[in-house]
Amino acid sequence: MRFVHNRLRATASAAVAVAMGAAALTALPATASAAADGLSVQYRTSATAATADQAEPWFKVKNTGATSVQLSGVKIRYYFKADSASATYRFACSWAVKGCANVTGTFGTLANPTATADRYLEIGFTSGAGSLAPGADTGDMQLRFYQSTWASLNQSDDYSFGASQTSYGDWSKVTAQLAGTTVWGTAPAGNEPTDPPTDPPTDPPADGATLFDDFNYSGYSDPKISANGWSVRSNSGGPGVPGATWAPQNVTFSTTSGNSIMNLETSTAGTGESTKQTEILTNARKFKNGTYAARVKFSDAPKYGPDGDHLVQTFFTINDLTAPMADDYAEYDFEYLPNGGWGETSNILYTTSWETYQADPWVAVNQHTEGRRSYNGWHDLVLTIDNSTIKYYIDGQLFGTHDSAYLPERPMSINFNQWLIDLAGQTSSTARAYDQQVDYVLHVKNQVLTPTQVATKVTAYRGAGTTFEDTVPGS
Repeated sequence: MRFVHNRLRATASAAVAVAMGAAALTALPATASAAADGLSVQYRTSATAATADQAEPWFKVKNTGATSVQLSGVKIRYYFKADSASATYRFACSWAVKGCANVTGTFGTLANPTATADRYLEIGFTSGAGSLAPGADTGDMQLRFYQSTWASLNQSDDYSFGASQTSYGDWSKVTAQLAGTTVWGTAPAGNEPTDPPTDPPTDPPADGATLFDDFNYSGYSDPKISANGWSVRSNSGGPGVPGATWAPQNVTFSTTSGNSIMNLETSTAGTGESTKQTEILTNARKFKNGTYAARVKFSDAPKYGPDGDHLVQTFFTINDLTAPMADDYAEYDFEYLPNGGWGETSNILYTTSWETYQADPWVAVNQHTEGRRSYNGWHDLVLTIDNSTIKYYIDGQLFGTHDSAYLPERPMSINFNQWLIDLAGQTSSTARAYDQQVDYVLHVKNQVLTPTQVATKVTAYRGAGTTFEDTVPGS
């Protein structure tokens, strides 16, 4: 079962995104120049010393074009010289008009190092950052980065650093991309940014213990489900409205164009007793670091009946809370609310990394990223966990980066469920039902795969006719 509670989302949770890593770029001609129609970037710093505990590149991005710009398609790069070959860095957002939860930061390595740059910090935006109208800017983004050891930084040899830039002004020593095209700034020679920014191998590593399931079953009582390590939930308990039950018969399987699909149906007629929720989970808690992926279809509208229920459609990993505020608890969620809930009035998607919680009185320790738009339809969801970061991807794009304070201490199960937060969204007594569908699930132990590598691995399984494999050892 899912050892969780009915809960109100803690919207004031930590919003600092942390990222570590280094990724090699392919070498391309240095042709970047400021575009007359697109974006401009203003820069300032409040850490002006040549040697500092942390760099503080602050930015404003302005739309200089004639049409609206989606910030999720914008990338900014700040170039610097690493303080040692082995140095690793962490990114943080102190404050941003667009919200720190909507600003991401990742690090990369330049293919052609120069005397003033061999690394870069790439700033991106989630879909929750919204758009910029012509002439509008993002407002203040107070960003910073530092060595993971907190050793001092030497900024004097950093390409993008400007000690005298203590108030905002146009800065051509950072680059900006819009939908993969460089529209502002000049990169260090021979290091023009590309999109995607890295050149990972097409094929994922061949080794690595793996769980793959194409959900090719005849029904919820198919003995292969249990044999393959899954449980279709029937026992009582949360989350969900009081009096609701978990209905295994509402977990069904079908084949569309030769591809097997799992469907989770949740229904209600406006009372707890009439509410039937659905969940499927692994029996074993044996999954920890590595890559988690699933293709999931979220639904904005019910399959029948009136719309409006505060519904949660999910893909997540979790272990049990051994005591209130126990620090070995872990949970990592993709949660889509098609009709709002937890104080939200319209559709929203959360990715949340949990450290711990207490049910009564309610205390939550988590970090989350949110996307305030419709996610109706099929989506590729990828979660990666290593020893320093937690990253969430949606449809190949980085959605949220959460920091090391939320890493798991113990192995977890893998779960999908669909349930109702409350009955306040739709008060009708007319019966209605909602569907959430799942195409496949994949976990690769102790390996961080790119979304492209996930897709390649899934294609290989299907090309070989493999519908299930589990080589992940028990915890």
